Amino acid sequence: MASPVLLVAALCSLFALLGAAGEPARGAAAEASALRSKAATDPNTEVKFDFTPFLIQYKSGRVHRFMGTSFVPASVDPRTGVASRDVVVDHGTGLAVRLYRPSRQAVAGGAGGRLPVLVYFHGGAFVVESAFDPVYHGYLNALTAKAGVIAVSVNYRLAPEHPLPAAYEDAWAALAWVVANANANARRGGAGAGDPWLSRHGDASRLFLAGDSAGGNIAQNLAMRAAGQQQRIRGLALLDPYFLGRYVGGGAARAWDFICAGRYGMDHPYVDPMALPAEVLRRLPSPRVLMTVSEQDRLGPFQRAYVDALRGSGWRGRARLYVTPGEGHCYFLNNLASPKAAMHMATLAAFINGS
Repeated sequence: MASPVLLVAALCSLFALLGAAGEPARGAAAEASALRSKAATDPNTEVKFDFTPFLIQYKSGRVHRFMGTSFVPASVDPRTGVASRDVVVDHGTGLAVRLYRPSRQAVAGGAGGRLPVLVYFHGGAFVVESAFDPVYHGYLNALTAKAGVIAVSVNYRLAPEHPLPAAYEDAWAALAWVVANANANARRGGAGAGDPWLSRHGDASRLFLAGDSAGGNIAQNLAMRAAGQQQRIRGLALLDPYFLGRYVGGGAARAWDFICAGRYGMDHPYVDPMALPAEVLRRLPSPRVLMTVSEQDRLGPFQRAYVDALRGSGWRGRARLYVTPGEGHCYFLNNLASPKAAMHMATLAAFINGS
C-alpha cells in the first residue's frame, strides 16, 4: 500500500489537473489540503530524516527501509555444495551469525581437515541489509566455495534504532565467539566442544576479517581493537570500505551524524582511520591487507588515502591496492558471474589462501 505522504502527493497532482471543474474540484482540493495538513503534523508521517535510497525515519521513531529487508533461509546450496546454518550468539542483543561450510570434499582437502576462518561483515551504510539477505547469502556461498573457508557472516545491529557503536560492539562479541569456538577443540583435546563447524574444521591461526562498504569500516575498526587485546589476524580485506574524512560535503556529514546519533565527528577514527596517529595505526595486528577500490566510487580517495597512511605509518605488513576500472561502489555483489566480479572474488580468495 502507498504511504500517506505519497498518496497525498498523488491526490494533489490529480486535484491540480481537475482544478477547472467547478465545485467538486474545489471540494476535493479542500480535502487534499486537510490530508496534507494531517501528514505534516502526524508524527507517523512527518519525516525526521530522509536517508534515501536506504530509509526514511519519521518523527514517531518509525523507520521505513527501502532495501535489505528480504530474508533467505540457511540451506545447502545446490550449485556449490556449501552448507549454511544460523546461530544466535547473544540472546540479549539479538546478535546472530550465519555460518558457511564448503562441501565435504573441500573440507577433507584442508590441512588436517582444517580451513581458514573468515569473519565477514555486510555493507549497507550501517542502516540496511543483513547477513540473511539473498544478495549476501549468494555472495558468501560463492566465496566460501572459491576460497575454501569456514565463513561467519555477522548480523550486527543497525542504526538508527541502534546507532554506533552498537555495530562495533556486536562485531567484537562475534569475533570473541568465533575465536573461542575455533579454539575449543584444541583446548579440550579434540573432544568436539564448541560450535561443531568451527571447532572441528576452523583453523584459528588463519583468521581473516573482511567486509564491504560499512562492513569494511567495521572490519578495520575491529582489527584495531583486536590490536589492544593481542588478537592476531592473518589478513584484513577491505572491500570498497565506508571511509570518509573531515572535508566532506554536508550530506555525507549529516548521514554520519545520523548513523552515530551525533556521538562522533567527521574527524573521528571510526569514520576517518587516517586520523589515527602513525604510532597507533602501525599496530594493526595483521601482516597483510587487501584494499579494493571501484574506480567510480566516490569513496575511492579516502580508501586510497588509508593505504598510503598505513604504508607510511611504519607498519611492517604488506598492503595491496586492487582497483577495478569503470565500476561503482560494491559492484561485485551483484552479477557474480560477470568477468570483473569473478576476478574480484578470485583476488579475495587468493588473498585468503596466501597468494
